[in-house]
Formats: sequence, C-alpha cells, structure tokens
Amino acid sequence: MSRQSSPLPRSQSSPVSSPPPVPGRGGPPATVRLHGHLDRPADLTVDQLRALPAHRVEVVFDCLTGGEQRHGYEGPALWDVLRAAGPRIDFTGRKQRLRYLLAVSGADGHRAVVSWAEIDPDFGGQRILLATSMDGTPLDTSGPQLVVPADRCGARYVSGVTAVWLGPLDPLGPLGEPGVIAGPASG
Repeated sequence: MSRQSSPLPRSQSSPVSSPPPVPGRGGPPATVRLHGHLDRPADLTVDQLRALPAHRVEVVFDCLTGGEQRHGYEGPALWDVLRAAGPRIDFTGRKQRLRYLLAVSGADGHRAVVSWAEIDPDFGGQRILLATSMDGTPLDTSGPQLVVPADRCGARYVSGVTAVWLGPLDPLGPLGEPGVIAGPASG
C-alpha cells in the first residue's frame, strides 16, 4: 500500500441526516460516502468529484422499463476515486486483490456490486465512472451516477449514488465453513 496525498477531504464523523434531494428541484448538493477498507474515508459532493481527472463515455444500454437508452456521461473513474481514498489493499501481488468488492448504493435504494478486478488495470481495467454529468446536465443535486459502459443491461447504472463501500469477501472461514462478507460495520 502506498501513502499519498489525497484531493479528498476527511470524512465527517456523522452521516448526512437529511433525505437526498429530489432531482431537478434544487436543494443542497448531494453527497457520496466512501467507506470500508479505506485509509481516507470521505463524504464527497459532485463538485468535489470534479476535482479528479474526468473521462467522457457515450453508452448504449437496455433498460427494462424504458428500452434502449443512449447517453453521454462525464466524471471520474471509480478507480481514481478509490485510489485517492487510499484503499487498504496489498498492491504488491495480484491474487489477494481478487477478493475485494465494491457495493454501490443509490438514493432510491438501488444497489449494485462491482468487483475490484473489474476496475483494476492489472485485470479488467474497465473505466467505470462516478458520473458528475449526464448528457451535459450536472448531477450536483441528484448525485453522481454509476456508469458501467461494458454492461449491455442498465441494471448496474445506479442513479443518485449515496455510498460506495469497499471490502473483502471471505467465502471460507478459518475452518473451511462458509464465511461472511466483512460488511460496512467493519470499516
């Protein structure tokens, strides 16, 4: 693990207690909680995410309720966001990284899982985004959107992202019995 300076602010000790703003109605900026196995957990606004290098993608995906969707998204790669937060992962080898998962939660209760290997350049290297704008419209009040350009189905496109948790999956306990995911309470 390398220690580096981070563009991310330190996390506040109490979670945001107000409900997420309704898209298009103004209100305070939405925040994303980065937590779990991180040296520098943080609560970030969309504006703070814009301080990280931005990428633009044009995507086409199938939405079960809305059919084919075509959108342009811009924002930082999830990899860059998490690296800035200092993931507690041993980067000296490769296999140990394969047991880490990301759980992404949206304001509407929608959740999706991404494996660390999907975003790690040594493996899948996908440019999965925490988009700060969609079709040129800023997402400051509704919150960023998880964008998975390689997915043909839009089910992992999480709108109004409120939290990203990083942690290990421990499928087998010390005696070979089924283990558990080391969930949010651990970090």
